[in-house]
Amino acid sequence: MSATAENPFDAIVIGGGAAGLMCALTAGQRGKRVLVIEHANRVGKKILMSGGGRCNFTNTGATAANYLSSNPHYCKSALARYTPADFIALVERHRIAYHEKELGQLFCDDSSKQIVRLLLDECADGGVRIETSCTIEHVRHGDGGFHVDTARGVFSAPALVVASGGLSIPSMGASGFGYELARRFGHTVLPTRAGLVPLTLSGKHQQHLADLAGVAVPVEARCGRARFRNFMLFTHRGVSGPAILQISSYWNPGDDLRLDLLPGEDAQAWLRTQRTERGASELRTVLAERLPKRFAQRLCEHWLPDRPMRQLGDAQLRDIAAVLGAWPLVASGTEGYRTAEVTLGGVDTDELSSSTMMSRRVPGLYFIGEVVDVTGWLGGYNFQWAWASGHACGMAL
Repeated sequence: MSATAENPFDAIVIGGGAAGLMCALTAGQRGKRVLVIEHANRVGKKILMSGGGRCNFTNTGATAANYLSSNPHYCKSALARYTPADFIALVERHRIAYHEKELGQLFCDDSSKQIVRLLLDECADGGVRIETSCTIEHVRHGDGGFHVDTARGVFSAPALVVASGGLSIPSMGASGFGYELARRFGHTVLPTRAGLVPLTLSGKHQQHLADLAGVAVPVEARCGRARFRNFMLFTHRGVSGPAILQISSYWNPGDDLRLDLLPGEDAQAWLRTQRTERGASELRTVLAERLPKRFAQRLCEHWLPDRPMRQLGDAQLRDIAAVLGAWPLVASGTEGYRTAEVTLGGVDTDELSSSTMMSRRVPGLYFIGEVVDVTGWLGGYNFQWAWASGHACGMAL
């Protein structure tokens, strides 16, 4: 069905993910006539798979400091005007039970389907029309608005919101459509790369560690000024786990990546105590009390001297402590968009309004969510950006 002059839309939202639906319901409940176009067969696919099916829908501690962008100030306005507490209130109004897992991360007790249902119910309250399995063939600008040619006809509106997401997880339907559209309208798209993604190893590191797949180790991962304390998980291809996913957004091939294997511990003092109290024990045995046994053994086979503690002098203990406190992990790359949770880079924020998300180049054109050069940490921050940017845009339409 085509939009007609008698029944036009006030806004068309491209993308039925978290940001797009939040924008649509916000505008719809303000009396705007909104159409959401989603090319997949259902909306909210990434919401459904997130958090192991329980959707880590926000983080109570979200601030601008938890986001990466070429302009770290850009996200402040939207985040301040729609906070985690605002979305929590919405969740509670829909009587969705939730819990805090760790570090401010909130998850549904039951299922991520509840968050999608919340968004759809709110969209319905705002009279939002949603078209799924709807492929866009062409987008034109002129004659007082935007005209979107689809397999179901031409839809028109004075405002167009691009909420098409990034390149991460193409199996869920991710594509570069939003970036192509931005370029077509004269916008700069900053280089994109996979973020919150497992790292791959090669060469000796891979040979030495591949058979440890499934072993988890508490670490503090460090790259430049960034540091994250959480678990690292060995995989068949390299390393993953929360600490690695977090640091991956700050790491580029060739960067120095170090892991503190005894986070929060004075390794040298601890080793001296062990030497005094357990002089006959071998280093691998002592380390196995703080690290997984197989990993402790592997460290002593390739990185550390495996001798009884009493045979290790002060200089050797100092060297061992240095390795344990800053173990060099030589990553060769990442697993890429196939498994990445987010896409770094995107539409340049210098060309967008931070209060409305509208293009400074084309009036009536808006960009929200992951397609924009704002990327959150692991732990609900990217959903909070989706809610906040979607709400800011929805209030401006």
